[in-house]
Amino acid sequence: MKKKGFFLKEVFPGVFSEGRRLFTKNLVAGKRVYGEQLITFGNIEYRQWQPMRSKLAAAIIKGLKELPLKKGSNVLYLGSSEGTTASHISDITGETGIIFGVDISETAMRRFVELCEERENIVPVLADAAKPPEYKEYLRETEIDLLYQDIAQKNQAEIFNKNAEMFLKKKRHGLIAIKAKSISQMRKAKEIFQAETSKLKEQFEILQTIPLEPFEKDHVMVSCRKK
Repeated sequence: MKKKGFFLKEVFPGVFSEGRRLFTKNLVAGKRVYGEQLITFGNIEYRQWQPMRSKLAAAIIKGLKELPLKKGSNVLYLGSSEGTTASHISDITGETGIIFGVDISETAMRRFVELCEERENIVPVLADAAKPPEYKEYLRETEIDLLYQDIAQKNQAEIFNKNAEMFLKKKRHGLIAIKAKSISQMRKAKEIFQAETSKLKEQFEILQTIPLEPFEKDHVMVSCRKK
């Protein structure tokens, strides 16, 4: 779809906005990943990045101040699922970057592998994110710029810290979506967020904590930098 009277503003490297709508340049022209809108502006095809389907998009709309991604960035993505958010990260990092998508679900991985076949800068890793030594070999020759996590396990901060200790150098960034109800159905979400953030402080400087409502209930995105 070609757009007239339409202006895109680059809000982060490789991320564009038009009003409150976000877009990334489509790395694989003509291909949708999850039914998102495709538009053409200035002879370039863009994919709409939907915050109801991507916590990272929701965080950007809710005021994320720094997105540690650019062309050529290398990303370790824990909990890649079927690849909705990973596909937009793939657009941003481009052909010179690489995303290692780790997920424990064989069902999700089957769909994710199909995405990886279309996008050569994504590597599928069927593994438990709580056991980073099991996939250490995949990352042996790659320096990770961003550790990104979106998982539903109870020990979310612990898993994030384990992977940071193994794969992330000092001053590199992390983004973690904390899901309160995956940790406890009984405790208050605010209490859970404080406890998980406290655990992250063992290895990270906390830069920003962003509530993801109305896109995701009882979720925050924590932006951090390794000490």
